[in-house]
Parts: sequence; C-alpha cells; structure tokens
Amino acid sequence: MQTLDLFSRFELRGTLLVILSVLLILYLIRNKDPPNFPPGPRPLPLIGILILLSVPPQLAAVYGNVYCIRVGRDKSVFVCGFKMVKEALVTQAENFVDRPYSPMVTRIYAGNSAGLFFSNGKVWRRQRRFAMATLRAFGLTTSSMENRICEESRYLQDAMEKKKGEPFDPVPLLNNAVANIICQIVFGKRFDYTNQRFQDMLNDLNELAYLEGSVWAFLYDAFPVLMAHMPGPHNGIFIRAKSLEIFIREEVERHKLDLDSSSPRDYIDTFLIEAKQSSKEELGFSETNLVLCCLDLFLAGTETTSKTLQWGLIHLINDTRIQDKVHAEIDRVIGQSRQPTMADRAYLPYTDAVLHEIQRIGNIVPLNGFRRAAKDMTLGGYFIPKGTSVMPILTSVLFDKTEWATPDQFNPQHFLDSEGKFVKREAFLPFSAGKRVCLGEGLARMELFLFFVSLLQKFSFVTLDGVKLQTDGIIGATRTPHPFQLCARHR
Repeated sequence: MQTLDLFSRFELRGTLLVILSVLLILYLIRNKDPPNFPPGPRPLPLIGILILLSVPPQLAAVYGNVYCIRVGRDKSVFVCGFKMVKEALVTQAENFVDRPYSPMVTRIYAGNSAGLFFSNGKVWRRQRRFAMATLRAFGLTTSSMENRICEESRYLQDAMEKKKGEPFDPVPLLNNAVANIICQIVFGKRFDYTNQRFQDMLNDLNELAYLEGSVWAFLYDAFPVLMAHMPGPHNGIFIRAKSLEIFIREEVERHKLDLDSSSPRDYIDTFLIEAKQSSKEELGFSETNLVLCCLDLFLAGTETTSKTLQWGLIHLINDTRIQDKVHAEIDRVIGQSRQPTMADRAYLPYTDAVLHEIQRIGNIVPLNGFRRAAKDMTLGGYFIPKGTSVMPILTSVLFDKTEWATPDQFNPQHFLDSEGKFVKREAFLPFSAGKRVCLGEGLARMELFLFFVSLLQKFSFVTLDGVKLQTDGIIGATRTPHPFQLCARHR
C-alpha cells in the first residue's frame, strides 16, 4: 500500500513536471522574437512597465532608435529620434494609423472602437472628419472663435487682477479659461469660474489625465484579469471617467429638449442632428458615442493647452530677461490697451518663438499614443510583425540633439534666424504628425497665442522672494508642473 502511494506521488509529480515543461516550451515559442526583430532589455516581471514610464528615450542610446520593451505578456516597439518617428508617422502613415487593443480603454469606452482618440477603421475616420468639420463650422475659419478666446482672456485677466499681486496658484484659473473654450464648442456655453459642477468636472479631468499615464494604467493593461479585482488607484480611472460621462450626458439631455435641426448651436446639436437624419450607428453616431467623443475633446483640448500655459509662466519667471523681451515686443506692436488678434502673430516673431520653445521644452505629451502595425513591415531595418504595438516617442523628437542646438535648455533662438525672423522647424511635433495628428491643433495654437499674449500684455509674473521654479515635471498622460505659486503684477 505504501509502495502504491509512493508510486502515485511520483506519477503525480512526473505529470506536473511534464505539464510545466510543456507550458514553458509553449511560452518560449509564443514569445520568441521573429528574425531581425528590434532589440531591447531583458523582460522581467513589472520591469517593462517601470522602464516604459521612466527611460524610453534613454534606451535609444543602448539599443538604437527602434527597440522593444516587454510589458506583461505583450511586446511593444518604441521609435525614437526625429527621422525614425517621421518615418513611422508620416512616410508609413497608413501602416501605423490604428490603435492596438487596450483592456483599460475597452472598459472605459465599452469597446475598443469608440470615441475620437481610441477608435479605429470606419468609425474613427468618419468621427474624425465630423469633428474637424464641426470645429471649422463653429469658428476656426472665422473670427468668432478668436472673439470667444479674447472674451475668455478678459475673464482670466480679471480673476488674476483680483489676487492684487499676492501669491496664488495659477493652475485652477488657467484650467477654467481653457476648458471654457471647449465648453463653448461642445455645450454652446461657458461656465462661471465659481460654478461647483464645472470645478468638479475639471478636477475629474485632471485626475483622469494623470491616472491614464500612471503605472496603474499600465499595470491594468498588462494584467487586466488580476487588476480588475484588485483595490488601488487604477479604479479611480473608471470612477473619474464615469463621473465625466454623467456630466456630459446631462448636457446632451438638455440639448435634446430644445434641439432645432435648422440651427445647431454646438457640437452636441450637430451630432444629434446627424444621428437623426439616417441610421448611422455603425459609423459611431449613437448617443453613447457622442458622450465618449465629447469626453475625448475635453481630455485633449483642456489638459494639453492649460499645461503649456503653466510651463510658459514657469519658464518666463525663471528667465526674466526673456519675459522682458516679450513685454517689449508686445508693447511695441500692440500696446497695453488693444486686445491682441491672430493677425498680430506675424509681427511678434520673438513672442512666437518663445511660445514654440515653451511647447518644445514643456514636452506636454511625452509618450504620444500606441499604434498598431497594419501588416508585416520593416522600420529602421527591423522586422515589425502585423499587430505589433508601436509607440513613437515625441520626447525624443523635441529633444533630438541632431535637430536642436541646445535641446536641454530653454532657448527661443531655436525658432529664430540670424535676423530675428521666426522660422518653422520640421522637428517641432508637439501635436504629433501624420493621420493621427491632433485634430484640435488649429484651435490649440489660437488659444495658446491669444491667452499667452493677453497675459503678458497685462502682467509681469514673478515668484515670492524670487524662488526658482522646478522644471522637471510630473509624468502622467501629460507632463505636469510641480505645484507652484506666482504673483501677477499689473504692468
């Protein structure tokens, strides 16, 4: 009997050993790199995620401008440097237009083909065209949007003047002003800065933007089955997204009450009218997708522009010489009484150069967004199999040593020629490039110029006791300044 038990134990152990050996062999076969696949660091549990969040551009010095990082069970290819990023996003644009599958995105968007940022195929193409046409219709090709931004800049100036030169946190005020521009396009109205519902929405936007680019988001995508049942900050992603969806849906319901098909007031009206005209749910014209598209417009159109203005104030405070030169140019061209217009930009080359340099060194969206290889192809001499996730690193473009004279310094001369005239730079890609280039780029450029010039026209910005502000930043989906305070002194 004992011999039989012993034999059974050996048999069980042997069976388990065979099973484990087979699983190990299958794992190695499944994860074996194809010939001429991009190199990268050895995959270890969780290490891929930490590398992904911290040092992707630095790895190019070790492995070259096309390399691989394993995150969880998946391998992702990273593309660095202006030439290689341009090759992926522009030259081979059709090969890298779709987004890969993401468990986090699927949970937020009730599928992996909804909204504006994460949708693919016909839905993405139709919704992107529709959004761009709507943006144009509500002001980007006329003076109406310019007037709205100028009006909002007056509210922003008034709010700063109420601080009476005392130290304050400028972030809430900048968020208010920028978000109100998107609110006017999407909702057809602006909100008072004291509106609590509006402030709750902005808080949700800020938290969601941070969490979506945090280690928790990458952990969720790498181990979705486990993380879906675990407590932790990653759950805040879905809580914040749901809160924002409720806020947007309330606005959609209000629009439906007095919708006039002959006279749309904003993006929501236009979308509802389009959805009513024919059955187009297969192209994303459903109320559910309307809410998700609005969510994307707010995430893309608020965080990035506000963060750019925040970094702008930080760099001008840290270098008062540059701030003084901007003041002098604005005074000479516009003066301190007339509001700026977009027509003034051509006559403010130094100010324009400073603003572009703020966007470059501010590095607002360091990682861009993942793309999916549409077919087997080569990139940088390496084989990229169909379905591989590919990430173009915008940081590596904005700090490319072969493109910028002093990439690690705040230097407006990067955008000026020897005669002080503004020059465009091909490697200036803060809005990405190719078919997925930011659809609100035109609006963002208008907002940045008008808000920036109107603020510098009215105020000198300093810190208490001349404290130098931090410029290293906090990395999430966007690169955020450390908390800071400033004084806005009326000029």
